[in-house]
Amino acid sequence: MELSKNFEPGQIEQKWTGQWQQKGYFNSKPDDRPAFTVVIPPPNVTGVLHMGHTLNETVQDILVRKARMSGFNACWVPGSDHASIATEAKVVQMLRDKGIDKNTLSREEFLTYAFEWKEKYGGIIYNQIERLGCSVDWNRVTFTMDSDYYKAVIKVFVDLYKKDLIYRGARMINWDPAAKTALSDEEVEYKEVQGKLYHVKYVLSDDNGQPTTESITIATQRPETIMGDTAVCVNPTDERYTHLKGRKILVPLINRAIPLIFDEYVDKEFGTGALKVTPAHDINDYNLGLKHNLPVIDTLNEDGTLSEAAEIFVGTDRFAARKKVIEQLAAEGLLVKEEEYTTRVGYSQRSNAVVEPRISTQWFVRMKDLAEPALKEVTEGRIRIHPGDKFLATYRYWLENVKDWCISRQLWWGQQIPAWYDEAGNCYVGETLEEVQAKYPETAGQSLSRDVDVLDTWFSSWLWPIEVFKGITKPGNPEINYYYPTSVLVTGQDIIFFWVARMIMAGMEYQHEKPFSDVYFTGMVRDKQGRKMSKQLGNSPDLLHLIDTYGADAVRFGIMISSPAGNDLLFDESSCDQGKFFNNKIWNALKLVKGWESRIGETPAAGNDFAAEWFQNRLNEAREEVERLYREFRLSEALKTIYSLIWDDYCSWYLEWAKPGFEQPISADVYKKAVYFFEELMQLLHPFMPFLTEEIYHLLQDREDDLCVRQFTALQPANEKILQSGALLKETISAIRDARTKAQLKQRDAIVLSIQTAQQTTYEEIQHLLAKQVNATEVHFVHAAVPDCINVVVQKDRFFLATEKELDTTSQKEQLLKDLEYYRGFLGSVEKKLSNEKFVQNAKPEVVAMEQKKKADAEEKIIAIEESLKTL
Repeated sequence: MELSKNFEPGQIEQKWTGQWQQKGYFNSKPDDRPAFTVVIPPPNVTGVLHMGHTLNETVQDILVRKARMSGFNACWVPGSDHASIATEAKVVQMLRDKGIDKNTLSREEFLTYAFEWKEKYGGIIYNQIERLGCSVDWNRVTFTMDSDYYKAVIKVFVDLYKKDLIYRGARMINWDPAAKTALSDEEVEYKEVQGKLYHVKYVLSDDNGQPTTESITIATQRPETIMGDTAVCVNPTDERYTHLKGRKILVPLINRAIPLIFDEYVDKEFGTGALKVTPAHDINDYNLGLKHNLPVIDTLNEDGTLSEAAEIFVGTDRFAARKKVIEQLAAEGLLVKEEEYTTRVGYSQRSNAVVEPRISTQWFVRMKDLAEPALKEVTEGRIRIHPGDKFLATYRYWLENVKDWCISRQLWWGQQIPAWYDEAGNCYVGETLEEVQAKYPETAGQSLSRDVDVLDTWFSSWLWPIEVFKGITKPGNPEINYYYPTSVLVTGQDIIFFWVARMIMAGMEYQHEKPFSDVYFTGMVRDKQGRKMSKQLGNSPDLLHLIDTYGADAVRFGIMISSPAGNDLLFDESSCDQGKFFNNKIWNALKLVKGWESRIGETPAAGNDFAAEWFQNRLNEAREEVERLYREFRLSEALKTIYSLIWDDYCSWYLEWAKPGFEQPISADVYKKAVYFFEELMQLLHPFMPFLTEEIYHLLQDREDDLCVRQFTALQPANEKILQSGALLKETISAIRDARTKAQLKQRDAIVLSIQTAQQTTYEEIQHLLAKQVNATEVHFVHAAVPDCINVVVQKDRFFLATEKELDTTSQKEQLLKDLEYYRGFLGSVEKKLSNEKFVQNAKPEVVAMEQKKKADAEEKIIAIEESLKTL
């Protein structure tokens, strides 16, 4: 068949996706093979995949395809997460665009719209995963709001409640005014911002509650919370204020009298030494309020506007109220001064709204007992983190300082909390209303109302590796026993606490075993300016557009070639271009090899035995290197190794050595070897670039099997001597070609090559290939310099190029002088090191021996260059 000029991925991707799915290669069922299990970190159903997902999915597919081709029963479970806060916000906005207010709908009506949203956007995400070439088991698609999964979440809630690991109480929590829901500590992202510190005059009152001429100045970042102040606190040892003991202070603007209290918590050296205490709006103030029995006045509504309790500016947004409060303070002469101030502000990771501390009755998980076994699994090495040096300390610190987890959310989209309340407010927990009524006879005849809140999304996804195999709803079933624990988790470093640590907790609690053996953290994908890719910045390319433009293989190549494990990567579309060039390089190699098919003859070409032997050993060496890099989860380095093996060693060297001369036949053995090596290379590359490799595998020759399930053969050791000879051959060819170019010898200008060497046997093995590559009609071995020649020095050996053409040796002499200067400098640095007694005494013997070898080699190189210069 006639091959296209360049690789055209579109139809090829479609063809192989269909064939692989039709043959069910990626559908897994328990059997006698060892399992290799991966569960996809379920993307949110709020939109399309971003480049972080692309990296994550590509890494997983590489590992899964490699395992499938290595004798494992590979099972990759796809799915998506309902993403309660983000999805509800999207659905509410969609309804608003249709003129529908969520508050006019029943819970059931709202959930109908939410599931419609999920079907639409979940389908888009799955299409993207398929287009990327991900070899997932589509029979196992799981969604965190599926009926069985929903039941599993409820079951776990009830179980933990019975174990007293879940409780309900009023606590200071993080509140998202945009989403109008509680957040866990881990869902708050702190950023340094430039704000202002406002110095405000607090006037003391007399016994009748009237203002006096006395005042205390207090600095605050949040003047809009002043109306919620319930005390002013100073240090009991601060002599500036001890005389004011028992006095009352008037809250600015509203003139409510509050006490002056004393507590060592206040640092008398900081600021004015006086602190406004607002228990409803600061966790430290809240704790201080508990200690001193202060009232709590919440001046903010759930949407971030001022409440009736604020008395002034009621209904005004908190940030607009801040401006109005400042203006009013200034008008009343209470604003002493303003100053610039750098501070840390918490933002909701879901809505990007500034988070408010708020006292609220919520549901919590006690984390300390759950955290202990999860910490041991990692610190004792049963779960390995990659790269461990970067994230192990972070993981340990979080679990050793873990706080209770707020798991209730004031939303409708999610698993509704299985708690019911009677008319007196008593709480009953059970999986269903019927279970509650059966377990608690006192509820008979009472009207019970269910808790309206839902559970945190992470409370469902922490069960992911277990419940995708029905381990909670059908404990001990054959699939959970076969596939659990999973093999490796690939995820982003930003959810090490939200998800990774909690999955380990859930695994230890419900399976009494770790959920995975290895955790591979990918880095953050950033644009070439170093900014995190986001929809807000508009700097994240559309994945399907990239695939349509470059092809899935090129996109996979582009993101993998620049993604060292755990480190952030700067993604630039030019890396996809590099992937496209690589596709075409391989495609052109295919056209070259296929072009030899019609030229197969009986005459073996001299030197091809060595070429094949060298490349086989180079392949063995690279395979062993790639295998090691897989074990170390250094996938970017593995791809670079394969890239170099194909582009340089196979295309640039081996095919050049193997190809026949102009209009000459090629031996059947040489052709078979070229095809065999090509197939081996495509198998090695397949996990990274599946479509191109599968296509070429079938174009090389007719076959019944498919590459995606072809098994790797056992690794073979590489012959170091052959590899060294090959390296010497490449270095010699390059040096002679460079010398020819500088002497203005064209490729057609034949030379006679003389070699002065102590390793004649080695050169005899490669002389046919050497002669062919440098267009030498004769090769001689000599013991002395040959005059009137181009001189070339390679390692310790000298080469003399004779030609009938008149030679200009000026540039050659200049190069030799540069080389001589370099090696003399290098020799000097080595001699300096060896003359250092401390170095010789303290360094390992092998290090000293290496330096001595460097010295000897440099001395021989200098002699060779000096002798060459004499002949010019």
